[in-house]
Amino acid sequence: MPLLKQDGPVFCEPWQAQAFAMTLALHDKGLFDWNRWAQTLGDVIAKAPEKGDPDQGNTYYWHWLAALERILSEHGYVTTQDLQSRQQAWREAAARTPHGHPIVL
Repeated sequence: MPLLKQDGPVFCEPWQAQAFAMTLALHDKGLFDWNRWAQTLGDVIAKAPEKGDPDQGNTYYWHWLAALERILSEHGYVTTQDLQSRQQAWREAAARTPHGHPIVL
């Protein structure tokens, strides 16, 4: 169910709210500054059409997540291998989870 504001959803999926909150928390811990964040997010969005994103307005938080992964990787907090390993673990967990049940790693 979307998290709602008065005139419509703020986030369409819980993971979007979690990615947003995680970004704020990591910034608050000093892992990156807002200028660097804005630059990284802007770069991801600008390059999205090259990767086949038709920019229909429904992929913003996918870009947000990609920017978060990039900035954490660039600062050395995670490696590309860490990210790929976690993505694979989620894919495998999703594949073995019956429809309608929560995915557990």
